[in-house]
Amino acid sequence: MIRRVSQTLVAWFLCGDLVCTSVAWLASYSIRFHSGWFSAPRGVPEWELYLRSWPLVLLLGMIAFRLAGMYEVHRLRRFREEVLAVGKGVALMTLFVVATSFARHAHYESRGAMVLFAIGALGGIVVVRRLSWTAVRAVRSRGMNQSHAVIVGTGRLARRTERILRALNWSGIQPVGYVEDEPHRTAGTNLPVVGCITELPQLVVRHHIEHVFVALPLNRYADARRVFTALSQTWVDVRLIADLPAMAGLTFTTTQIHGLTVIGLRENPHYGLNIVIKRLMDITLSIIAIVLLAPLMAVIAVLVKATSPGPILYRQERCGLNGQPFMMLKFRTMRVDAEAQGPQMTAKNDSRRTRLGVFLRATNLDELPQLFNVLWGDMSLVGPRPERPVFVHKFAKSIPNYNARHAVKAGITGWAQVNGWRGNSSLRKRIQFDLYYISHWNPLFDLRILFLTIWRMLFSKQKHAY
Repeated sequence: MIRRVSQTLVAWFLCGDLVCTSVAWLASYSIRFHSGWFSAPRGVPEWELYLRSWPLVLLLGMIAFRLAGMYEVHRLRRFREEVLAVGKGVALMTLFVVATSFARHAHYESRGAMVLFAIGALGGIVVVRRLSWTAVRAVRSRGMNQSHAVIVGTGRLARRTERILRALNWSGIQPVGYVEDEPHRTAGTNLPVVGCITELPQLVVRHHIEHVFVALPLNRYADARRVFTALSQTWVDVRLIADLPAMAGLTFTTTQIHGLTVIGLRENPHYGLNIVIKRLMDITLSIIAIVLLAPLMAVIAVLVKATSPGPILYRQERCGLNGQPFMMLKFRTMRVDAEAQGPQMTAKNDSRRTRLGVFLRATNLDELPQLFNVLWGDMSLVGPRPERPVFVHKFAKSIPNYNARHAVKAGITGWAQVNGWRGNSSLRKRIQFDLYYISHWNPLFDLRILFLTIWRMLFSKQKHAY
């Protein structure tokens, strides 16, 4: 059944892709030469020339889409994988069309029309595929088009795999039981242990299994080879669930080097173009924020100076990217002699705070000068909150993966903060959210955190900062 469904989806997607390509090809001609939006100094090419090239464009499209992996349909395919594959396919198709046009010395080639064609094809295919997957997943969520799976193992990783599969009801994958060789191991859930590894071929037939998830701990990876051997004569999909996130701390990547699979456990996601994008976002948004908030910062500066003796700004050494120290700016919220007895964490009802400082710390307005730290490059708008060196050395000894948070620039706000883990809250939870942010970073994630930060500042009543 799964094979027929997959073939049906592939055929549906192929038809949709070709229809979108056709519409984009013909529409690009009309928009470029007959909409009146663009001039045509070289004249308007004949409509028949575009029609003659239509079959060739579809042929080149099918080849490009296949090479880009647009028809690798499976139940766990994510939408961003779909968009990436479509982007590659459309770009490759456009290059093919341009190359063949020059090779044939076609008289109708137009750079403007080609750009419109690429944009139209990309947008059309993405929209159609999004709607198609939405319909398929809605059907699966209602109990139709289901497939069965077994999970090899009964430990922590296996139980987590079961929970995730049940949560992904749109995939239509239903776990029917665990496979375990060691009789003393139990799953501790409602799913039964249906057999052992050597019985997998019989279990596949008996329970109509289409997916096998190997979820074994590191010390039992020798059993994974036995699973693959037992299933060598079957057609089920086998997926290995890597027991590595606790070791990784940052990201998990795989790379092929001359046929050798290399697994990256601690790779920084901010590299190459990502660094440029994040830095441009920081510079642009910090400048905008400084300009818009300048009157507010001026008022706060006057109030700080008028309500307590001492400087307006407080400079404190913090650890940033790669653990390197920098001087972080804040509006002063404590007395000048607040740390005469040495560094210490702020506590609830801390007597060292000024009256204005209580308000500034509760509303995070004391953090506004850090926009200049962002502009200078010491910090980012979004990232793990920076900590003082004395506390970094202390926490690194007691909290696993603590120093992994220094793989990126420290931020004014972060994923932990918008989820309520700020100030006097669970440090381990903050680290957990910081590492999640690092491993899942993308520009839209940053914008989401910035929006949530503003929303929490305006409407949230939850306070942890003292």
